[in-house]
Amino acid sequence: MTRNRPFRRGGEERAEAATLPLAMSTKRSPSTPAAAEGDAQRAPGDAIPAPPLAAGGKPLAAGGKPLAAGGKPLAAGGKPLAAGGKPLWPPVRVWITVASLAAATLLIRFEWLEPFAGSIVDQAVRNIITLVLCFSALVAVVVWFLRESGHSPAVKRGVVGGLLAAVAFAAAMLRIERVSGDLVPEFAFRWSPSRDRLLARPAPTPADVAAAPAAGWVAAAGDFPRFLGPTGSCGVDTPVLDPDWAARPPRLVWRRPIGGGWGGFATCDGHAVTLEQRGDEEIVSCLSIATGEPEWAVAVEGRHQTVLGGVGPRSTPTIRDGVVYAHGATGWLHAIDGGTGRVVWKKNVLESLGIDAAAHALAVAWGRSGSPLVTDELVIVPAGGPRTRRAATDPEFLALVAFDRADGSVRWTAGTEQISFATPAVVDVGGRPTVVSVNEASVAGYDPADGRALWEFPWPGHSNSDASCSQAVPLPGGRFFISKGYGVGAAVFEIVPEAAAAGEPTPFRDVWRAPGLLKTKFTNVAVHDGHAYGLSDGILECVRLADGVRRWKGGRFGQGQVLRVGGLLLVQAESGEVVLVDAAPERHSVRGRLAALSGQTWNNPCLSGGMLLVRNAEEASCHELPLADVSGTRP
Repeated sequence: MTRNRPFRRGGEERAEAATLPLAMSTKRSPSTPAAAEGDAQRAPGDAIPAPPLAAGGKPLAAGGKPLAAGGKPLAAGGKPLAAGGKPLWPPVRVWITVASLAAATLLIRFEWLEPFAGSIVDQAVRNIITLVLCFSALVAVVVWFLRESGHSPAVKRGVVGGLLAAVAFAAAMLRIERVSGDLVPEFAFRWSPSRDRLLARPAPTPADVAAAPAAGWVAAAGDFPRFLGPTGSCGVDTPVLDPDWAARPPRLVWRRPIGGGWGGFATCDGHAVTLEQRGDEEIVSCLSIATGEPEWAVAVEGRHQTVLGGVGPRSTPTIRDGVVYAHGATGWLHAIDGGTGRVVWKKNVLESLGIDAAAHALAVAWGRSGSPLVTDELVIVPAGGPRTRRAATDPEFLALVAFDRADGSVRWTAGTEQISFATPAVVDVGGRPTVVSVNEASVAGYDPADGRALWEFPWPGHSNSDASCSQAVPLPGGRFFISKGYGVGAAVFEIVPEAAAAGEPTPFRDVWRAPGLLKTKFTNVAVHDGHAYGLSDGILECVRLADGVRRWKGGRFGQGQVLRVGGLLLVQAESGEVVLVDAAPERHSVRGRLAALSGQTWNNPCLSGGMLLVRNAEEASCHELPLADVSGTRP
């Protein structure tokens, strides 16, 4: 017993020493009645029970919730809570909201809804929806951060202030220079001038040259004298191109800077004319096709510029009998002798018709784009409105106006509707020449002799939003093909001869209509062997005209242009590249590519003989295309 006592005493001392820290660590003050009652019932010397421990020996807070390092409580999912019990990270419902918006964005961007909803939303609308969805996700996170998160007020003020400062800094430093056809903006520093203002003003036509007798341009078979080619059909049958660009690539003849604008070239007798913007002047300029050197220029004060439409004129001149007819974006119409650059006459269409220029610019938001239609006696261009100087019985809007070719006097006006961005054309309808015009919300036919309305086909649109830009294409049997973007698509309608003979106001019927086909936003279609080829919201598409059946769709070219050359298509991509594609309904087949231009290109290409002339708002170039050996001797 004597030998075992120290051992027990030592053991008791060790037990007491072991329990002492636990008792000290669990000591608490009776801060609540229940705790005080428990302390009163506990016998003296009894140890206070330790709180429950989580896995790994970590203590738990009241209610069994885990504590973070330092004893702070954790939110559901193990995330730390700030003082006051508010989470520092977004809860599950916020992440679900963000994930749902992200999923919706993917459905829109990758067109996964097309099999169910159809292809009625264009790429620009997809971009707008994507922006709205991403902004909504950001707002959801920011609202949670400000209203429900446990971050300190100083942190919240710092984050919001930083976001607002970044937005203000970007707005102060940058401007939108222009946007693509799909509404993707291009930014520039606010202090940098527009590119067209950096170009030197072209030398005006010398007085001695203008006064000299006209050299007289002589039209040739290979000329490209008007918008969309010699017949205005977006196609030519000659020359015959060699499609093997890998073996015989196109040859660059010249490249030069050019002023702003979205019009194309027209050619005659080795000369090329176009419209461009340099500073505050709208210019009709003439170049040599062989060298690209300027020959003459005619300038007028005026500048068209919008964020969505960019800078400069957008129509293509028309050349007839050696005279150049040019219609600018601000309403100036010129008749210029091609051989000398002498102005024969000029008219401001808006002033001639009493149109309010400011109101017209808002209503026709992308600028006057219709190219002149020139007949034996007349120059016909879109008119417009609203008219402020008119008689009480005169219409507020006019669809067309015809000027005398000789002196520019007004011969007649036609229609009572706002203009679109298309070009009028003379078409044979049932053996009768008819001026066909795509107006703001209709396709209409007028008598070229006096402008009398013959018929009108409803075609929805607004020239300051869902505008019409594409031509009405005549088809055999009194039919017309018409198309546009903004979810409207394409249709074929036909004139009913019996109804037309009876004088009915709507002598036509739908053959077919398809909102998902050939959504030609800024472009036109080329027709070949019963099929229409065009850029449908930037993707090349082939559609059978008889019944509106899509044969194929492929290749992404942006909001560019198309020109048929025999059985081939020259596709001018929005990026500036020119792509050679077979005009065949069996399949989409690319034959060659040419890096013709760099930068945004909405302009129509021009093929004069074997010379391809292309331009955009910054540069122009000429390329000699390889021709097929049709005579047995390769050129």
